[in-house]
Amino acid sequence: MLRIKKLDTFIAKQFGLLFVGTFFICQFVLMMQFLWRYIDDLIGKGISMEVMAQFFWYMGLSLVPQALPLAILLSSLITFGNLGESSELTAIKAAGISLMQAFRSLIVISVFIALCSFYFQNVIGPNANQKMAQLLLSMRQKSPELEIPEGIFYDGIPNTNLYVQKKDMKTGKLYGIMIYRMTDSYEDAAIILADSGMLQSTEEKKHLVMSLWSGEWFENMRSQELAGSAAVPYRRETFSSKKIILDFDGDFSMTDGSVFSGDARAKGLPQIRHDIDSLDNTYDSIGRSYYADGKRMYYNLPKLDKKDSLKALKTAMAKTYNFDSVYAKLTPEKKQMAVNTALSKAQSARSDLEFKSMLTGDADRVIRMHKIEAINKFTTALLCIIFFFIGAPLGAIIRKGGLGIPVIISVFVFIIYYILDNTGYRMARGGMWAIWFGKGIATAVLAPVAVFFTYKANKDSVVFNMDLYRNFVMKLLGLRLKRHVYGKEVIINDPDYPTDAARLAAISEEVADYAHEHKLKRAPNIIKVFFNYHPDHSIERISAEMEEVIDDLSNTKDKVILTELNKYPVVSVKAHTRPFERRWMNIVSFIILPIGLFCYFRMWHFRLRLDRDLKMIMNTNKAIIDRIGQMTARV
Repeated sequence: MLRIKKLDTFIAKQFGLLFVGTFFICQFVLMMQFLWRYIDDLIGKGISMEVMAQFFWYMGLSLVPQALPLAILLSSLITFGNLGESSELTAIKAAGISLMQAFRSLIVISVFIALCSFYFQNVIGPNANQKMAQLLLSMRQKSPELEIPEGIFYDGIPNTNLYVQKKDMKTGKLYGIMIYRMTDSYEDAAIILADSGMLQSTEEKKHLVMSLWSGEWFENMRSQELAGSAAVPYRRETFSSKKIILDFDGDFSMTDGSVFSGDARAKGLPQIRHDIDSLDNTYDSIGRSYYADGKRMYYNLPKLDKKDSLKALKTAMAKTYNFDSVYAKLTPEKKQMAVNTALSKAQSARSDLEFKSMLTGDADRVIRMHKIEAINKFTTALLCIIFFFIGAPLGAIIRKGGLGIPVIISVFVFIIYYILDNTGYRMARGGMWAIWFGKGIATAVLAPVAVFFTYKANKDSVVFNMDLYRNFVMKLLGLRLKRHVYGKEVIINDPDYPTDAARLAAISEEVADYAHEHKLKRAPNIIKVFFNYHPDHSIERISAEMEEVIDDLSNTKDKVILTELNKYPVVSVKAHTRPFERRWMNIVSFIILPIGLFCYFRMWHFRLRLDRDLKMIMNTNKAIIDRIGQMTARV
């Protein structure tokens, strides 16, 4: 029977309080970041507080799924960082409770939050996204003077089409203006051309004032009396400056939500699946229609059944024509006509194919967006669990609470996730990557990281000991480690100088014999290195003997001996014999030529270094023996 223990309740309370606080902090940060993108759509539009409150409400709801994983990451990291910093985590482990048992209550809470996130995205989120998109579009349409594009006609003003060649974003001035004003019929249209102008709304937001400079006005003067006349009089006016009043209701009105019916973000999972099937069927039928049209167009095939159409297609493709001989018999006029006809057909075919490609490309993009949104609902919910298994073990390893280091680590982890997820989303949306790969790359990278940190924290392994990694890299690259021997303030046992001197003298003899026998400056034998090596126990014994003498002499108070002890090199006792401990790894490295060459020259480098180390050992032994002799003679 599952029992809730006091420890589970204690950790859950610590986590719950932090989760609520960090959630609102993350929500606020995400909302500010989102608001910064649309600040131009909100400022200067005369939007009421009620509409602004609706916008912030729906924006907050749409950002909840993104805030939940970040809040779990930060709160779990702070929770176990506080427990570790106050030694409570040490007491928990001393009581025989493993780290995974301490995680138990928070794992249940994280899974529950993940399920709530999935429900939120599937039920509440689509409606919030649709409402927010409606509000944004309505805000943009409220002040058309800020939304007039460059290079295309703008029809957001009733009975008016406005074309602007260039727009100054700082001053709001428009250049190269062309206005088509329509009333009851085409005959009553007015065309206005101007070099520059400005468009501003009136104070009551019911009209727009268009100020124009250096332009012309063309307008038909057709009236009811002239309805039966064929001739239509018109007037032409040249002006240096002119103001036009345009009718426009600037009051805020919500855009019709049917505009966003195709947006995948405004749909739940069942609707996405239904729409994907509908889109597949629709665009498959379009593709089959294009294929049939192409066969009839390029091979002049009638509508036949599948067997007859394939036979006719093979027959048409088997025919060969000598176009050059036919073309050579034509007159120059007919040759020119044939070239023009062929060019016209090619351009027409190209335009038709480009249109069909654009249509099918848009269809593929819509289907991809639906599939991406369906996968995103699962990956975002799963991210809550992954971030917990990153944050909680990191807090147990670092053992630092508060908002200092945890915030830095959380931001760093979230930035990595954001880069991977955003890159995968863009590549999947564009069709460069498979959808499952693009949306799964962030999860695939962070899940092993979560497993690694959880394993290391459960085993109390050192993860962020930089000296450990530095020493490993130095050993891998063959860099020398320095010896550090310092004088001790309290010495219990003085060194046995006569014995140490005798041992150093014996070490010097052994080192000389070893160097003479092994000839370390020669290139190593490839067969012995990779296939038939033998362990070098002699240098291991010499190094162990030397370390014992150094450890005993480190108890001295003589500064000269301490200085000489620091001159002893840290001897690498295995790197000069073979690349790896296991024989099969040596054979594989030999087969893979680049790795084999690197290992061979690395080992040769260690042999040369060992030769220098042995000379340094003999010189240092001699100096220490002489110093011990001076100390003994003085006594």
